[in-house]
Amino acid sequence: MGLSKWLGKKHKSSFILALNSLVCKSQSSLWTRRAKLGTINAVNLVMELVDLEKNSPESNLRLVADNRGAHPFPVIQKQFVNFIFFRVNPEWRKLAQEKKLAYKQDFAQVFENYSRELLTFSYSLVGFDSKADLMFWRISNSLDLIQDMTSSLYRTDFGSFLETTNNYLSVTKKRMFIAPEENQEAEDRYHVKAGEKKYHFVYPCAKNRDWYEKTGEERDGLIEENFMVGTNFRNIKIHLTHAFGFSEQEFIVSFETDEPKDFLALAEELSQTQASKFTLRGTPIFTCRQKSLMECLDAIG
Repeated sequence: MGLSKWLGKKHKSSFILALNSLVCKSQSSLWTRRAKLGTINAVNLVMELVDLEKNSPESNLRLVADNRGAHPFPVIQKQFVNFIFFRVNPEWRKLAQEKKLAYKQDFAQVFENYSRELLTFSYSLVGFDSKADLMFWRISNSLDLIQDMTSSLYRTDFGSFLETTNNYLSVTKKRMFIAPEENQEAEDRYHVKAGEKKYHFVYPCAKNRDWYEKTGEERDGLIEENFMVGTNFRNIKIHLTHAFGFSEQEFIVSFETDEPKDFLALAEELSQTQASKFTLRGTPIFTCRQKSLMECLDAIG
């Protein structure tokens, strides 16, 4: 008969306490040496009794090691976020209309194929920016998928006329703040809710050395101040992703809105916050208009 069964459930606690008391008492060197041996046996016995309790269906006791596989929340994958900007070679406009249409349709088909595997949004910068004509906003759990899509687009006939002017790669982290109208319990704070507005303003930035000399709590407070300013503009959705280690920029902040004038007002207020004093680089800023891909391509000419 095993010791655990012989003791019975009613006497387990009393027996463990008695063992601990026996082990801890030491009145002579001889007794101390015996106690050391008794401690080993007592620990083994306690582990046996705990194991019995752990496996008992009416017990709530759990060993710490068991908690590794029993986390109550699902593991949430962070997302890779990419803003890639293109300029079209002027030679494109010299092609015959029939050839340009065929090239654009082929390019659009490749874009559509990848849109089944990752989030993709197309934006036109024609008339807004001299550096770029086209921007793709891509969000994926796979970095390789973003690269594969870019390679496939470049291999098309239209892709041979594209030049990448700027390319920003970042990753999501847990959002500290969400808008009051959002359902906090249902919100997955690691994922971007994208493409909800007509206009998108993309703002890559980096902080100076003084920023990183502050404590994490101090930095969080400064970021919170910025977000509090943003709450005054309910029609603007702010996205903050982290690029530290991916490029010379450290953060990619972007703003979605249906009213560009409101973004200008928000930008002016943000320039007055304490956090703005720690900005090392805050250019370039891109103004983008969301359209279907074919609308973006037709706007190029």
